[in-house]
Amino acid sequence: MTSTALPPGVLLAYYGDDFTGSTDAMESMTAAGIPTLLCLEPPTPELLARFPDVRCVGIAGSSRGRSPEWMSQALPEAFASLVALGAPIVQYKICSTFDSSPQVGSIGRAIDIGIETVGGRWSPMVVGAPRLRRYQMFGNLFAAVDGVGYRLDRHPTMSRHPVTPMHEADLRLHLREQTARRIELVDMLSLRSARGIEHIDSLAGNDTPIVLLDVLDAETLEAAGEAIWERRGDRLFTASSSGLQYALGAYWRARGWVPDTVTLPEAEPVGQIAVVSGSCSPVTAGQIRHAREAGFHTERLAIECVLATATREREIERTASAAVNALSRGQSAVVFSAEGPDDPSVMRFDDSARAAGISRGDAARAIGQALAAVMQRILDRVSLDRVVVAGGDSSGEVASALGVTALSVAAAMAPGAPVCRAWSEDARRDGLQIVLKGGQIGGAEFFREVRDGPKGQQGQPGRQGQATQSA
Repeated sequence: MTSTALPPGVLLAYYGDDFTGSTDAMESMTAAGIPTLLCLEPPTPELLARFPDVRCVGIAGSSRGRSPEWMSQALPEAFASLVALGAPIVQYKICSTFDSSPQVGSIGRAIDIGIETVGGRWSPMVVGAPRLRRYQMFGNLFAAVDGVGYRLDRHPTMSRHPVTPMHEADLRLHLREQTARRIELVDMLSLRSARGIEHIDSLAGNDTPIVLLDVLDAETLEAAGEAIWERRGDRLFTASSSGLQYALGAYWRARGWVPDTVTLPEAEPVGQIAVVSGSCSPVTAGQIRHAREAGFHTERLAIECVLATATREREIERTASAAVNALSRGQSAVVFSAEGPDDPSVMRFDDSARAAGISRGDAARAIGQALAAVMQRILDRVSLDRVVVAGGDSSGEVASALGVTALSVAAAMAPGAPVCRAWSEDARRDGLQIVLKGGQIGGAEFFREVRDGPKGQQGQPGRQGQATQSA
């Protein structure tokens, strides 16, 4: 039976596999007119009572860089807390570049845990997100860079990702290495026809299969949203990118349940910003380069010094002091651990971790924690209204270290990287504006635009729906 209106209460609850992806999902729901709150821990009733208008709740996680064993320990409780919110759809929010492997960030393991916790007769998967230039066709994932489209196993970054390189663009084959669950596809031709819904009905079963839905344009986006919303049953679990949020928003708009087109507020300029970056992406490298040319002070965090116990504290203090001195001179500052995938620090990262006697995963987390300590010291010594963190793992470490309880969307910036408003019990951090940027997000002048304001935002579907705190 086709729905006639949106039900009351929370419509969607999600766990993000990293922080930048979690804010991307929050932005897309907010832009659809659905007030959204992103929590750093499973939300308590006391926290949610402060935001009575919220209709989408997320938890920002770190599972993208974790093992299947870690997921087995951490995800059941997280998913159960989302089920307790009463949302008809529970999502494990994944990256639109499908970052995963059987050993690290296993999407298949997360799906198995989610289905065990949530139930349902099918588990849809939307990965394509045209607004982010991600497209799925006949089960294969493509991404565009600088106007050029690449199959993901030939993508200049993802094909050589240092942790989860993409060697197969057919998501069915890639996912099959991570789960024994049945995997099906509703391709774009079927989705565009009346056969799409019939096909879904024929695929659903007590074994709860994973069903990939092709999304490459507005038509397939809306069709995917309709299929998921109208076939959600009592409750549905889905592992999807923010393509899910865009798909649901497209269908709800088509039904007239949310407003058509209203623009998110545009970020106002600020005098200075501080940036910390743990991203190895060539996109972020270009942004660091342009920031340097625009007069930002850029300071490298020496990875070997951070990983060695004897020099860690000295290196954190050195880079924080350099950034503070630059800010005192009126400059904005960027502290970074790498400048692209070919950076020597990236090429010898495994050797650096071995020399420090720690695993690669622990070394990566140590870098994120060091950048978090740098940002803490900067904010303790300089009054700033807005900061930026580049890199999913670094974003999680920084937000946690700053004592942030939750985030809501304050303004638009680049697609997938909004300006967020921090909610914190620490008065020094409450109200701080934070931009959490994934490696592939933003144009070359991104850091300058975060400081000076974007050149102009295009109208987006939906309206501003920032989570509203009660008086």
